Amino acid sequence: MSSQLDKLTPREIVAELDKYIIGQHDAKRNVAIALRNRWRRMNSIPEMQKEIIPNNILMIGATGVGKTEIARRLAKIANAPFVKVEASKFTEVGYVGRDVESMVRDLVEQAVNMVKSAKKEEVKQKAQEIVEDMILDVLIPPMYPNTSFQNTPRSNVGFEIKDDNDVVQPPPPVTSMPDHELNERTRNRFREKLKAGELENRKIEIDMQSSSSPNIGVMGGPIDDVSMMNLQEMLGNMMPKRSKKRKLTIADARKILLEEEAAKLIDMDEVKEEAIRKAEDLGIIFIDEIDKIANSGGKGGGPDVSREGVQRDLLPIVEGSTVNTKYGPIKTDHILFVAAGAFHVSKPSDLIPELQGRFPIRVELQSLTEDDFYLILKEPRNSLTRQYHALMEAEGVELSFQDEALREIAKLAFTINSDVENIGARRLQTVMSTLLNDFMFDIPDVIGANAHVVVTKELVQERLSSLVKNRDLSQYIL
Repeated sequence: MSSQLDKLTPREIVAELDKYIIGQHDAKRNVAIALRNRWRRMNSIPEMQKEIIPNNILMIGATGVGKTEIARRLAKIANAPFVKVEASKFTEVGYVGRDVESMVRDLVEQAVNMVKSAKKEEVKQKAQEIVEDMILDVLIPPMYPNTSFQNTPRSNVGFEIKDDNDVVQPPPPVTSMPDHELNERTRNRFREKLKAGELENRKIEIDMQSSSSPNIGVMGGPIDDVSMMNLQEMLGNMMPKRSKKRKLTIADARKILLEEEAAKLIDMDEVKEEAIRKAEDLGIIFIDEIDKIANSGGKGGGPDVSREGVQRDLLPIVEGSTVNTKYGPIKTDHILFVAAGAFHVSKPSDLIPELQGRFPIRVELQSLTEDDFYLILKEPRNSLTRQYHALMEAEGVELSFQDEALREIAKLAFTINSDVENIGARRLQTVMSTLLNDFMFDIPDVIGANAHVVVTKELVQERLSSLVKNRDLSQYIL
């Protein structure tokens, strides 16, 4: 599991983050160190591995400055299970809302999906060969030299002939069966056709097993998430499997059969064990809007009654505890927690002291400047200019921006943020949408393929002047 982290030094992690996020160097340095420390812990002496706890991070900054994006890109770099949750949707026990332990269960679910996908990729070649033989057995049933052979097909499938040129006669009686080699040559010829994709539109009939768990409700007292999941899984296993015949093209049938055969080839117990280890050692939970559960006034009562309760429920998970999931118990001692909040109304010190102590690394993210907006439009691999270029390219229209136009867009976005409400880089989406919506509407009816749209400084000023003049921009605030 540490092989991916082995290749990433803190400087390389920051360089990778720089490809997508502009500025915020202090935050990038801290998350890079935290990520590298995971590899260092897993490669330290065994008796110290359990003692080294992660340095959880609290990011403080206005909306749209890159807090969520930093955490999300970090998880992709490390190929680690990642879950983003909103602190405001949790409530303490006894109130309507989600249980805080559900974030850990979501993390384990994510880890299981990651490991399962990796395992399926490993057995993909073998599964493809099995599925190819299954389809071939339908098209050219194998012939056997004597009646003593017990035919045990792998799957109950049939076929429907759509092309008279490829009619396959049923096998003759055993007593008059032709040479086995003739049948083998025919099968090989059809195998080549399958591999060449010549039979993709041929329809075959396959039996599909329905493994959907029944939807159940519980009358009486409340039941926790784990018990409900276990109950549904138990009843799902007890219910008889239903088979349903479906006529599909070979192309569609191959996808379904490939999924089934790959699932048979992987060991789910091994997947669960590896997923639990992956979630425990590499998992990252990003808790957004943590400032919304801080009690700014210092007094309880009213609608704020559950804020401190959420913090106290959150505390044991961040400190390190064991959470039961349907895949088994998971320890949260070494999961990296990254919390973030704008803290406009409340302050980090308004959180309960115990929770503050579990987020020792505090990083303050800077508000974006006009130059930052310009770089955000120009440099990242997923910049808005590249996104709009890709959208228009799909219609055969080329889009390009003059450098002065990008400067003007950045200036207008910064001005609007300063005058109305600072929503960070998300303001660029508002501005770009207003600028390009007319073009997007006219393609392809008015602006046809092979056209070239050039965005100039004058065009930006003409299209966006009304945004700057109108101080009441409530319709544009995201």
